[in-house]
Amino acid sequence: MTQQTSRGKTALRVVLNTVLTVGGLTVGFFLLLMLIFAHPAEKFAILTLYPATMVLLYLLVNGQRKKRGFKWVLLLWLAIVLAAGGVLGAYYYQQTIPTVDDRRLQLSRYRPFSEETEAVTLPEEAALKLTIEEASSLRIDGATALYPVYAGFARNVFAPSDEYYTLGEDDTYTLRCTGTTSAYRLLTSGDADLIFCAAPSAQQLEAAVKAGVQLHMTPIGREAFVFFVNVKNPVTGLTVEQIQRIYTGEVTNWKDVGGRNQKIRAYQRDEGSGSQTALQQVMAGLSLMTPDREELVDGMGGIISRVAAYRNYDGALGFTFRFYSNEMVGNDQIRLLALNGVAPTKETIRDGSYPISSYFYAVTAAPIGQPAPEETNPTLKAFLDFCQSEQGQWIVEEAGYVGLN
Repeated sequence: MTQQTSRGKTALRVVLNTVLTVGGLTVGFFLLLMLIFAHPAEKFAILTLYPATMVLLYLLVNGQRKKRGFKWVLLLWLAIVLAAGGVLGAYYYQQTIPTVDDRRLQLSRYRPFSEETEAVTLPEEAALKLTIEEASSLRIDGATALYPVYAGFARNVFAPSDEYYTLGEDDTYTLRCTGTTSAYRLLTSGDADLIFCAAPSAQQLEAAVKAGVQLHMTPIGREAFVFFVNVKNPVTGLTVEQIQRIYTGEVTNWKDVGGRNQKIRAYQRDEGSGSQTALQQVMAGLSLMTPDREELVDGMGGIISRVAAYRNYDGALGFTFRFYSNEMVGNDQIRLLALNGVAPTKETIRDGSYPISSYFYAVTAAPIGQPAPEETNPTLKAFLDFCQSEQGQWIVEEAGYVGLN
């Protein structure tokens, strides 16, 4: 009877080990697939908890729980569970904190010829009208923040058509929006004729020189560069010098600039974006600190870092252009900061009292030493003239920006 019982236990153990092995390999295969797309916190949990659990189950199945040292294995497993749970919990909590990403403006709202477009419409007939053929000869791109402006130009000047504009990166297009970084790259490479952007960064100017082209900038309007915090943050304003000290890493706590005893999470954007270029200009030659990296993604070259969207922590500090303030402040979760005691409004931009405002431009490119494209292309010249005209400037103002005059 004892021998039969022993054989039965051995057979049961073989079955359980087989089930454990097959099941473990199957689960491991699916977890391996999950690792490809998982966040680092999830990868940590998988790579620690799964093997530790498999070892524990193997010991239990093979009757090791009464052996010396098993309790230490169990304690180690519990420690791994707590560590993995803590990392995952922190990550999932972080995902519940609202984000603000000024790259995600709902561009479709401003499609020039959709029935419910929010693109500006003149109260009278535009002084310039381009046929479909003339409009289609212009390849226009630009910054996300400026799409409402040049979509308004197109709505009033272009002959109505849904065929010659796109929000994507199609090979052929007349009107699209790929963002500042991509727009400058396309202009420099000759794949765009006209872009609406803030002034180029040093890197973008260097890229143009390397490509043998010169950028020609026509001012279209003015906009403020703004900083914002969580609405729970008691700080309502900073000085430009304080901003510089924060972004060099000299000031790291809000208590040093009139706030609570709390770490400052100072966000930055990707190199070459309009807002990151504006921040570099604010720094006036001072070196930016290395930003916090919230997201890690696997790329062709292994692990690469990416600047995350602004996450609305109580101690966060973000920046953008004033146009986005209507979109972001609407949820009452962030507050725009006054700079040097002056709030960013159309009036303070217009009279120059707000300390950080600048022009935005219609930018063209031509080989170095050659005339600007608008000097040889009558359609392009007429379109740029319209943008600076009284009607064009009315569109700029109605879109939410400040005109030239």
